[in-house]
Amino acid sequence: MSVNIVDKIDDCVPIRHALISVSDKEGLDPLVKGLLRIVPSLKIFSTGGTYARIAEILGEAATKTLVQVSDYTGQPETQGGLVKTLDFKIYLGLLTEAHNPSHQEDLERTASVPIDLVVVNLYPFQKTIERKDCSVEEARANIDIGGPCMIRASAKNYLRVAVAVDPEDYPGLVASIEANGGCTRLEERFAYARKAFAHTAEYDRRIMEYLNRKDSSEARGCYTIQPQGTEDTSCRKT
Repeated sequence: MSVNIVDKIDDCVPIRHALISVSDKEGLDPLVKGLLRIVPSLKIFSTGGTYARIAEILGEAATKTLVQVSDYTGQPETQGGLVKTLDFKIYLGLLTEAHNPSHQEDLERTASVPIDLVVVNLYPFQKTIERKDCSVEEARANIDIGGPCMIRASAKNYLRVAVAVDPEDYPGLVASIEANGGCTRLEERFAYARKAFAHTAEYDRRIMEYLNRKDSSEARGCYTIQPQGTEDTSCRKT
């Protein structure tokens, strides 16, 4: 397998497109207002409840700034928010390298844009399993998929993308972008990447430890199991 080894990057990356999708809405108001005060032309892509909250924060200005991810990708969210951001255009925007001509051609070919800032936090798995009445099914439903994927892609591409996973980092992020004239710098992006990978590693560790404490009988008890021979063919041998 061949991989791209990058030898040229930009230290200062202007923030033109941001992707914000958070379960924890704490700090969202000053973050969004701060970013737009510094970069009035910023486009913000968002999903579900986060989109609704940002639209509420921005009021009439939302029509100029805020874009539904589903409108951008052309793919509606699936029921229950099961699939929202797992889309080629999103990951092209997260992973493209600024000085790679082939990547730039891919962006143009797909009418995609580079995403420079990602603000994501994850489904509250730990809070869910701390409830005494939490079932294995409820725990399973609160395992985030799209969030960790976005965080990992953004952190991998710290060459160009800044990723924030902790609301406590928002004030410092805004202050830094303002001090740098609407840009992020490599040292900051690298620091955020370290924190992002630690965040997803801890999230996966808690899921692993929870499942290791459970028996398959506890999972079985959550469901009506379809008997073999019904229309459900998921267990049939071929």
